[in-house]
Amino acid sequence: MPLLLLALGVSVFLYLWITRRNSTLTRDCRWRLDRSVAPDFWRCVACGATARGREPRDCLRDRQG
Repeated sequence: MPLLLLALGVSVFLYLWITRRNSTLTRDCRWRLDRSVAPDFWRCVACGATARGREPRDCLRDRQG
């Protein structure tokens, strides 16, 4: 039983670590697709940053475009 709990704890830790590692978005970043500008134009409703292409995974607050 203790070995099962240890394995469960390790697996939960690994899951949380992997999901956090794949995304660097801050709490304030909320990307919305704005198709009125272009089919692949993304705008952050929190800070106004813009991007083209796929949905951004990083906060682009400091660099615009």
